[in-house]
Amino acid sequence: MPHPRPARVRVPDGACDSHIHVFGPQALFPFAQSRGYTPPEAPVEAYRRVQAALGLARAVIVQPSVYGTDNACTFEAARQLGGPERCRIVAVAPPGGPRDPDGWREAGVCGIRINAVAGGGPPIDQIGAAAAAVADLGWHVQLYLPRAALIEAVPTLLTLPTAVVIDHLGDPDPADPTGPALVALQRLLDGGRAWVKLSGGYIASALDAPWPDVAPTARALAATHPDRLVWGTNWPHPVRYRAMPEDGDLLDALAEWLDDEAAFHRVLVENPAHLYGFARR
Repeated sequence: MPHPRPARVRVPDGACDSHIHVFGPQALFPFAQSRGYTPPEAPVEAYRRVQAALGLARAVIVQPSVYGTDNACTFEAARQLGGPERCRIVAVAPPGGPRDPDGWREAGVCGIRINAVAGGGPPIDQIGAAAAAVADLGWHVQLYLPRAALIEAVPTLLTLPTAVVIDHLGDPDPADPTGPALVALQRLLDGGRAWVKLSGGYIASALDAPWPDVAPTARALAATHPDRLVWGTNWPHPVRYRAMPEDGDLLDALAEWLDDEAAFHRVLVENPAHLYGFARR
């Protein structure tokens, strides 16, 4: 969407988009040969239009699978978006953890990602090793897992020495939005060290905006654990096979999922400040 539509709802000061990607320019940042898809370029200047349209002050760039463990594009994009004060990074680390943890911390890294849906990073059976490698750094592990794999992994995730952040509503089941997938998320959140991103609901949904078939999952999580949720656009919406979502619609959907203005402020400002280490507003 070259000209993103503003949301109907107004965001609070310091609002954070906790899940974006940046792609390119490919001449400077070539994609990995083993990638699972080839996205069009989505540069920082295009994302700035999204920030301006939605009134967002902060962002978290998540290393996309198409770059494998080469985080150069992500690091440069974070620098252009204001560095650690305004933009944090969830990187993909090689086996054994980052080679330069101090440099990564200075760049704004606060977590590492394992993507078992699109690939391009450590395999799912390396979650424990990945968590152990960054536990002393105080970083979290972010997981994008297929629904069945997430449900199966819950006992293991509850034993990790790090916080765990679950991508994209845990891949909710639109046919059974309060079924086993939600039970798994609630169990993780009950453990006190997990977070869920209210992002990517449109990926699982069989419907168009505001994606009402995944709303029960989001509302159930907000009713029980409003202090463990963050929100993100998933811009620029890679691997999208249906209509491209409007980022304004995603923000408006969040407002429908939450009970009141206080919860809206918590998910957009307070929770990401705590999870990602931004200054409190």
